[in-house]
Amino acid sequence: MARIAGIDIPRNKRGVIALTYIYGIGRSRASQLLSECEVSEDKKVEDWTDDEVGAVRNAISTSFKVEGELRSEVQSHIKRLMDIGSYRGIRHRNGLPLRGQRTKNNSRTRKGKRKTVANKKK
Repeated sequence: MARIAGIDIPRNKRGVIALTYIYGIGRSRASQLLSECEVSEDKKVEDWTDDEVGAVRNAISTSFKVEGELRSEVQSHIKRLMDIGSYRGIRHRNGLPLRGQRTKNNSRTRKGKRKTVANKKK
């Protein structure tokens, strides 16, 4: 396994797909990165030479915020929204969807498992 940015990327996948296992790198950024490092997108990670792995590792560390640094930045942005009491911050605090979705029927992912409310006994 090649270890890049603290993540063991899978060896049996193409480079452009394997790089997406790193938080903060998607398909477009991965292909841009590989073309910058002059590594073929179709080449599997196990076929990369040590120089190519080093070039990719170096390019990622100099160009992008990834993994822990990016996660902490995102969390600080969310905390800022919550502290200033913006609408999005309040929705984060309450665990509700924050981009205008309806909550009457859906949004189970954000709200969690259903909590049944029993009727009053007469």
